[in-house]
Order: sequence, then C-alpha cells, then structure tokens
Amino acid sequence: MRSVFRSAVFLLCLGLALSRLEITNRWNTGYEAILHIHIDEETHGWHLVLEFDRPVETLEVFVAKIESQRNNQEFTLVNESWDPDFPPNTDWPMLFIVRHADGNAATLIRATFNGKPVDVGEGGGPDPTGPVPTTTTTTTTTTTTEKPGPPGEYNYGDVLGKSLLFYEAQRTGKLPAGNRIPWRGDSFMNDGRDNGLDLTGGYFDAGDHVKFGFPMAAMTTIIGWGLVDNREGYAAAGELANGESALRWSLDYFIKAHTSPNELYGQVGDGNVDHAFWGRPEEFPESSARPSWKITASAPGSELAGETSAAFTTGYLVFKDSDAGYAGELLRHARELYDFANNFRGKYTAAIPNAAAFYESWSGFGDELGWAAAWLYRATGEEKYLNDVRAHYSEFGLGGRPQEFGWDDKKAGLQVLLAKITDDPAYKQQAESFCNFIVNDIPRSPKGLAYISQWGSLRHVSNCAFVCLQAADAGINTNAYRNFATQQINYILGDSGRSYVVGYGNNPPTRPHHRGSSCPSRPAVCDWSSGMNNPGPNGQVLTGALVGGPDGQDNYKDDRNDYVQNEVATDYNAGFQ
Repeated sequence: MRSVFRSAVFLLCLGLALSRLEITNRWNTGYEAILHIHIDEETHGWHLVLEFDRPVETLEVFVAKIESQRNNQEFTLVNESWDPDFPPNTDWPMLFIVRHADGNAATLIRATFNGKPVDVGEGGGPDPTGPVPTTTTTTTTTTTTEKPGPPGEYNYGDVLGKSLLFYEAQRTGKLPAGNRIPWRGDSFMNDGRDNGLDLTGGYFDAGDHVKFGFPMAAMTTIIGWGLVDNREGYAAAGELANGESALRWSLDYFIKAHTSPNELYGQVGDGNVDHAFWGRPEEFPESSARPSWKITASAPGSELAGETSAAFTTGYLVFKDSDAGYAGELLRHARELYDFANNFRGKYTAAIPNAAAFYESWSGFGDELGWAAAWLYRATGEEKYLNDVRAHYSEFGLGGRPQEFGWDDKKAGLQVLLAKITDDPAYKQQAESFCNFIVNDIPRSPKGLAYISQWGSLRHVSNCAFVCLQAADAGINTNAYRNFATQQINYILGDSGRSYVVGYGNNPPTRPHHRGSSCPSRPAVCDWSSGMNNPGPNGQVLTGALVGGPDGQDNYKDDRNDYVQNEVATDYNAGFQ
C-alpha cells in the first residue's frame, strides 16, 4: 500500500469536472491531472494520443500502455488487454502524471481518442505552495472472467490513519497517556518477571495475546522500510508521527528483549494456554502461565536474530536524522544481532519449541542472514556486509524465484532491496522474475484478486504488492507493478464490492476473529459466550484491521469463527500500509 499512500492527494475526485482537463495536483517537478474523455460509441479496443507543447521528462499512466512516443512530446497510449471495452455514452476519467526537471511544466495541447479530438481546455485544481509527494496511483481492478465495475474513490490517507489505529489496538504493556483506543488499557505488566526481567511492551500478534518475536520483527522491518522510503507519504497524510510511534513501540520492546549480545527473548506467552482464554487482555488471569523464552549462543535462532537485526536497522534509518542517540543505539543492536545470527547458527523453533505450532520457519534461516546483512550494508555502506550477502546468496541459494514474500520467506524482499542499493543487474533480474510471476502468473479471482494462498489471502497479496512497488521504485517495470498494486489494494478497499478493512468503506467486516474487540463494553463480562460465540458484531470496532479475506472465487463470510477469513494480525497490515 506504500505507493498508494504516497499520492499527493489521498482522494482522487473522479466525478464531474468543470472542464475536460483537470489539474488535481502540482509540485515543483511535475503535476497530476485527469483528462475527462466522453466516449459516445460502444468501444472495443482504443488508442489515445497525447501531445504536449514541449518534451516531458516522464509520463506516467496507470490504466493504459504507452505504445510509442515521439521526442518525449507526443505519446500514443493503447488499452491494456484486460480492459479494452467501453459502453456507449461513457465519461472516462483518465489520470496521468507529468514530470519535468527544469521547472517548466509541459502543457497538454492536443489529444485524440480513436482519432477523434478531445477537449483539453484546462480546468481548476489545487495549487500547493510547496513540494508534495510525487507518486500517485489511480483506481482500477482487473478480472479474468468479467469486466470490473467502475473504479472506486478511496481516501488513502484515511486508510493509512486507520491502519495505524489497528496497531495501537494491538499494543500491550503500559499504554501512553495519549492512547487513542478507548476500550484498551494497560496489560501484561508482569511480562518477563519469570526471568527477572521487564519484557513489557510490544504487540500482540493477532486475535490472541502472545508476543511472537519472529513475526513481530518481520512486520517491524516492513513498517520501517515503508517509513524509510516513503517518509513524505506519511507526512502528507498527517501520519508521520503516528507511523514513527508504531515503529518505536516495537523497537523499544526489542531493546528490552535483547539482553546481551548473544541473548534475545523471542516469545512471551504460551500459545496453547493463551488460546484457551477468550476475553480482554487486561483481564487475562494472573494465575495462567505467561512464560518468556530466549535464544542464546548454546540454543541459537538465526531467523529470529537476523530478522530482529533487520528491524533495528530500518529503525536506525528512520530515526538517524531526528534522534541520533536513539538511532545509534538501534544500530548497535542491529550489528550485534546480525553477528549473533551468523556466528551461532540454528533454527529458532529448536530453542523456542512453543513457536513451532504457530510460526515455524519453513524457509530456513539463510534468507534472514542475507536480509539482515543487506540492510546493514544499506545503513552503513560497509563492504563487509555486502560480501556477507554474496556469501549467503551462494551458500543458501537465495537467487531463485520465491513464491511469495512474508514473515517467513524474505528472499523476494532481499532481491528487491539489493536491486535498489547495488549496481548488480543480477539482482534486478531476480526482482523482475519474482514480480512478473506475481503480476502475470498468479491465478486471479473472478473480481481480480491475485490469489496466492488461502490463509489470509489479502495479507499475501498486500505483501507482494508492497515489495513489487519497491521494485517499481528501482525502475523495474514501473507502470505495470504500480498498476498491479493499485488494482489489488482497491480490490481490498471496495472494488470487489465490499471493504475488507474494519471500520472503512462499504460493508466492512464487523466480526473479526479478535478477542479484545469482540468484547462488550465494560462492565459487562467478556468470555467465550459474550465474545467469541456472540452472533452479532464485535462489541468494539477494531478500526483499520485487514481481515484474512476471501477465497479464490471471491467468497467471503463475515464470521468470527472462521479465522482463515477473519483473523487479523500485525503482519497482515504491514505490507498493506
């Protein structure tokens, strides 16, 4: 969702325009516009010619292909294969972005649609006084069996803010004075006491109350990556402070959990004991077991240590210019944990067996070793880390095409990251191979969802959309990958016919599989009867949570008992936002 949120305005007004060309945003090096084209006749296949008064640096379009151009001044666009038709008497808002380097904006002077002139008289639009973010996406969906309905209008900034509220609802420990979730309070204030430590803080994993360190670190890295490379998007949405706060909440917990260079606490809470309880986290019985488990040099866990190192490194990159002291501490932890992961190798679930039933490391630890080293190379520029990446590549075969990108398998993210930060074309080829597979070869549902895997189908496609947007930023098939990401995110937000984000849009989920939000308002008792087995909507709105989502035929039931489709989790929202 990162690129979507990087738009200069977060709601594209695609309704009636005062004139045919509407400038919707301007900034120092370009502008965004919508050309409103009235199509009188039924159309099967089309071409659009745009001519500017001077050459442009780049032209970006999202619902067409640029078939040819002349002198960077005249562009011929043709329909995508999946969207060739228009019914008669259609008003089509065609969004495009023009970029220029010299401060002299090129003006659209002529346009033809299937050979017929289009009125390009410029209408009004916002004229910001300062620079604003420069990547915008439009709204469309693809389908393999039917033409999608009209693209929706989505306030992406609002969605970003709501997603961050979901993370605040997942916080545990001593909540800040500015807590924005009224039905949440302090919880699990004795975490770590079984080992004489303060391990309070961090995030609940999903609809339960366990702190699983491996997926928590993975989602922290992804949020950090988004903040590093999309800081201006968060700022434009007014959510930079909340985004940084979400990141700090993880990092502060990991600082507590990294108790010495070769010791890291990777889980708090027994998954089996926890799942036997249904109620508010603030009311979890003190008599129930709440153990904390660690990895050490004698019981190592390279996946966990490597991923936590990567999380610390992204935190360093986010905070190095605003809080140098804190950033330096994060980088120290990142270096130590990478050395720990690399020098004392082992599978983390061997050291923390309780995690195996919930977050087994199926891909092994080689991808996390490469991932951690690559992030340290980006942060420090030290060649030793790049040399380590190359060694890990060779040892673990990290250059092959993965099937997805998520909390377990980091290879796609590693390939894309290296494509962005090195000059080696091999990494770009690997990134392109993965994203082409996701964009072109993954089966689509009737309404256009790229259906990667059953459990949390929207989580899978959101994470892949995120990493392929990073590839697009590296100049790899930019329009195609951005277009794909926009289609998938808009499917989630409503182009499918409903929203899959709690508290947002048309017909959103009301029964997510989530203990705390299922509870009625206090002082009513919350237990299996009043919470889990209540047939009505959740007692509290878990604003911003992305649910698991539909099956491969777009079938979905808003049913709390169906945790495959209605579970929520912190890693679900990470790539999404």
